[in-house]
Amino acid sequence: MTNRFTVLFVVLCATFHVAISVTDGLLRNGDFKQGPRPSELNGTVVRSRNAIPWWEISGLVEYIKPGQKQGDMLLVVPEGAHAVRLGNEASIKQKVKVEKGRFHSVTFTAARTCAQDERLNLSVNPNVEKNDWGMLPMQTLYSSDGWDSYAWGFQADFPEVEFVIHNPGVEEDAACGPLIYSVALKLLNPPKRTKANLLKNGYFEEGPYVMPNTSWGVLIPPHIEDDHSPLPGWIIDSLKAVKYIDSDHFYVPEGKRAVELVAGKESSLSQVVYTTPKKVYVLTFTVGDANNSCEGSMVVEAFAGKETVKVSYESLGKGGFKRAELRFTAVSKRTRIMFLSSFYTMKSDHSGSLCGPVLDDVKLLSVRTPRRAA
Repeated sequence: MTNRFTVLFVVLCATFHVAISVTDGLLRNGDFKQGPRPSELNGTVVRSRNAIPWWEISGLVEYIKPGQKQGDMLLVVPEGAHAVRLGNEASIKQKVKVEKGRFHSVTFTAARTCAQDERLNLSVNPNVEKNDWGMLPMQTLYSSDGWDSYAWGFQADFPEVEFVIHNPGVEEDAACGPLIYSVALKLLNPPKRTKANLLKNGYFEEGPYVMPNTSWGVLIPPHIEDDHSPLPGWIIDSLKAVKYIDSDHFYVPEGKRAVELVAGKESSLSQVVYTTPKKVYVLTFTVGDANNSCEGSMVVEAFAGKETVKVSYESLGKGGFKRAELRFTAVSKRTRIMFLSSFYTMKSDHSGSLCGPVLDDVKLLSVRTPRRAA
């Protein structure tokens, strides 16, 4: 009797899209392994809005399996995985229970297909703030596998929200659009400054969910695309994304997480801290490479108030780091700390993928002035 009730509950939830509480992991059927029934497919095209369990679709949505092609083009779906492709003005959405007033981060994995200007619009409804959505461009490929994972942050204004991924494109071929094969959610913990570090989340341990079955990290979009950073404490104030990496797949100098500056001077991050004018501070950090075939001369520029330092690092692409320091005197009550990469770098695996120096273990402390002898 218990088993029959469980099966009935799952069927009802999948049919009527009941909101389910998710913490740090895939959404229900977030990997799309549960697909439409054969009767709900016309080739690859999904015919009804509730055909994909736990999801509601709108517009031209295709259900893609490994090995499927569009004309002569192979749609690259990892072996054993399944994906959806969003055509012109198509969308997928799911109801999720969240923690009201808290910040959350969505991570999704996507790939380009045949469109020239592919973008995805992410939003949650309902929300108090008007126009609280993110438009994430997908023109630049950062991984060697054809897939990239993206993070998007939002503040939950209600205990239950509807998360939507929408393709706003209008292509000549209505089927052209991005592939999506995994969607996850994470509750973000607000970082705090401590006596040991005046910076929030200086070690980058708090950040978006990293898909355990992927090896390409997570792209964190610039502030102009997402005003609720999925990297707590930090602002991506550049034109391009930075990459959030984990120690399971990359070389990380300290702890389990770090940031890779993957787009030269178009890839930077910053944080504003409270300081005391005329007081001396020391900013320390590590610069290295992620053991991902990113070779060559790299330079990370660090800025603090009116001071700056350029830290050179010669990468062999096999993992490693060096420590650096910037000493400065505060000139105001608020000081912006910023990091960027001086040059563009590409992986040596001939994939044409952008890469860059790794930044980690960022720490800011005030320097005590020795008392003068009487």
